[in-house]
Amino acid sequence: MGPHPTVAAIRLAVRRVLHDVLTASTDPHPLVLAACSGGADSMALAAALAFEAPRLGVRAGAVTVDHGLQAGSALRAQEVAGRLRGLGLDPVDAVCVTVGRQGGPEAAARDARYAALDATAEAHGAAAVLLGHTRDDQAETVLLGLARGSGTRSLSGMAAVSGTGGRYRRPFLLLDRDTVRKGCLAQGITVWEDPHNHDPAYTRSRVRHEALPVLEKSLGKGVVEALARTAQLSRDDADALDQWAADAQADAAGDDGSLDALRLYALPAAVRRRVLRRAAIAAGSPPGFLFARHIEEVDRLVTDWHGQKALNLPGGVAARRANGRLVFSPS
Repeated sequence: MGPHPTVAAIRLAVRRVLHDVLTASTDPHPLVLAACSGGADSMALAAALAFEAPRLGVRAGAVTVDHGLQAGSALRAQEVAGRLRGLGLDPVDAVCVTVGRQGGPEAAARDARYAALDATAEAHGAAAVLLGHTRDDQAETVLLGLARGSGTRSLSGMAAVSGTGGRYRRPFLLLDRDTVRKGCLAQGITVWEDPHNHDPAYTRSRVRHEALPVLEKSLGKGVVEALARTAQLSRDDADALDQWAADAQADAAGDDGSLDALRLYALPAAVRRRVLRRAAIAAGSPPGFLFARHIEEVDRLVTDWHGQKALNLPGGVAARRANGRLVFSPS
């Protein structure tokens, strides 16, 4: 008798990613880590990795990150690490981080977490780190991007492969959260529910427990699937536009990095604004604080030039037009 259908679907998703990692790696036995919080999604991921990896000759480990934001979090991280070792994963690291304040609590926690995952992967020479984001997480990300008016790239949600060298892999983006959680139940896997997931102080929690249910009640079932499809379509479009923008930036750039305003003016708005965003980020403006309204103002230096002053952008970057060229420099 085979595994429960949900368990089979989870394992298949992980197996496909491990095949991709093996194909891309020069190591015949690469190390793959599962990032695990102890919640249902990440525990299902860790269990599937522990099952599939030995069958493919892949070494499998895990890392759990203690954000230090709740009482008893250090003990809980050690308990999660113990469960991961019980699955046969090795190495297993429990990493404590200090969460800053930049960008708000959710962004700061995410930045600290990814920094810890990067450092752990580097320390162990891991070929990949698996993340347990599901189709529901993808839908929430798209809805957040839509609400913020952040453009096509934001609407493209999370990539199946991301990070330096394709380090991060998300096997579950085509699986819904309910399937993954049923997989845990079918295997008798103990999970921990992060109270922050239900805390209305966090934007994603409100999207998950308030906004999406209202949309599904008003529009019918299928909203999550439709938002996830939107992510993929937007990603395809954004990838093409980003490549066009990279080529256009190279054509417009001078030896000093300034951009020819006339060349920019001739570009479609979607491409031109990508060029301007790329240039601002390259000059030191942090991507997470560079919003559409900032780029719209810079765009007016190209399309509505009447001698206006330099613009101050996040990160202490100034954008100005001089002698027919756009210059991004420290303000």
